[in-house]
Amino acid sequence: MKSVLITIVFGLVHSHRFHTGASNDVIGNYTNFVNVNLNMDFSGVLRRVNERYLSVAIDASLVAEEKLMYILGSPKLRTLAKALTPAFLRFGGTRQDFMVFHPEKTIQSHGYHPHYSVSGTEDACKKLELPSLLEERLKKEWAQQEVLLLREDLQRKYKRVKFTEYSVDLLYSFANCSGMDLIFGLNALLRTPGSAWNSSNARLLMQYCESKQYKMSWELGNEPNSFEKKAGFRVDGYQLGQDFVHLREILRESKFYHNTGLYGPDISQPRDHRRDLLEGFLQSGSEAIDACTWHHYYVNGRDTSLEDFLDPEVLDTLALKTNEVLETVGLVSPGKKVWLGETSSAYGGGALGLSDTFVAGFMWLDKLGLGAKLGLDVVIRQVFIGSGSYHLVDDNLDPLPDYWLSIVYKRLVGPEVLGIKASSFGQRKRVRVYLHCTNKKSTDYRNGAVTLIAMNLSNKPARLSPPAHVSTSTVEAFVLQSDQPSKEGLYSRSVRLNGEVLQMVDDKTLPELKGTVLPPGEHLQLPGFSLAFYVFTEARALACG
Repeated sequence: MKSVLITIVFGLVHSHRFHTGASNDVIGNYTNFVNVNLNMDFSGVLRRVNERYLSVAIDASLVAEEKLMYILGSPKLRTLAKALTPAFLRFGGTRQDFMVFHPEKTIQSHGYHPHYSVSGTEDACKKLELPSLLEERLKKEWAQQEVLLLREDLQRKYKRVKFTEYSVDLLYSFANCSGMDLIFGLNALLRTPGSAWNSSNARLLMQYCESKQYKMSWELGNEPNSFEKKAGFRVDGYQLGQDFVHLREILRESKFYHNTGLYGPDISQPRDHRRDLLEGFLQSGSEAIDACTWHHYYVNGRDTSLEDFLDPEVLDTLALKTNEVLETVGLVSPGKKVWLGETSSAYGGGALGLSDTFVAGFMWLDKLGLGAKLGLDVVIRQVFIGSGSYHLVDDNLDPLPDYWLSIVYKRLVGPEVLGIKASSFGQRKRVRVYLHCTNKKSTDYRNGAVTLIAMNLSNKPARLSPPAHVSTSTVEAFVLQSDQPSKEGLYSRSVRLNGEVLQMVDDKTLPELKGTVLPPGEHLQLPGFSLAFYVFTEARALACG
């Protein structure tokens, strides 16, 4: 009996529309593809990541001009944030180590005075919404502020930033009303004459937060390996660990924050002094932290290229660095969770015209897939909103391609990592695959469903052949591609899901994420330059029961 072939045909090969078909005539037009055989292992769960595995950050640069924090009251921004839950929301970055809390008995007027509530109820959150006219004004002012922030970054000259109760209230209400778990980054550059961390300002901040019953976790310092470059001060790993022990003691003194999370040291990816610093930190401070955090970027945003974003060898560097960190942590503090506490495509604020376009999705999706496979527990994306070009939401508060990719991932991918191997002749590394149990909390798929994550770094389509034991399963396909054909489409800031451009219905409504149901068959066609999720709805994987 003739085999039925399932095809997903997208426009880089034929026309710029999404098709499915079961005709050999259709297949006949696509002879120039790469064959990839898939071996899926359902016998057990390889790893289980945190349910907030994909998390996001708000860059601390937003507080450099305190009135700009009011933009967090935007209903549109909160709608976008809610779709990413469950997630941690990290508030930190370079400028966190220049932030000083200055509480005021009488808050200075910025022209808008919401009544804050920590209840998180719909009515309470609605009262906190930013008026549309003020939102438009703040967006313009933020664009101007970004120019000043970029100049500071280039010169590595950072000013001390004072922030008041209003910033804390705005940040917490945003996290609370969006359903995210806030992690607040404390200034580690405040030092005593003996070079130990000066905790007095942190205590002041915590006292205020405790008085408001603000539930949050904490970090201390951002990339301590670079303190010398940005502040002329060097801290060794042992002292840094002692600083975290001191912070943990402060938290334990608090009835409210007694058992709260503490994460660190947020070191850059391992290299010489950085690895020594991490080892010293863990030796003196590992017992104080709930997870060890480090940062990773693939390339320098100022001298990278489109080819770097599609280069399998560049993507593979994540495994090398991750294994170095996991090895170090495993030797000094076995069993300690490891997080990517800050990460994106390119350091230096991202690569303009690349980090904010469709092509960035290949780095982002591969990092999510590979990170989970290697054993990272949480990955925090730099940034949800903030300065630079690696944001998920642009300066007009419109979602960029990596945002849409993130919410599709959130909906379809569960925390259980399964085994998968791909074999082919030719461009094997250009087709990258990962396998998880399907997310049972955000979908109605039956127990045992699995989600295949696949990406094609080439313009040549690939034909994926799943193993026989899932060939009888119906497949629901979610294929993301640029809204423009050919390689030029990689620079686009718009994305199509199964042929339809993704965009918000209105400021409070996201579009429905519709998959395309395919009947059982032998093959899946993965278009060139595409990112895809295939849900095998009847896989009956025992590990996903």
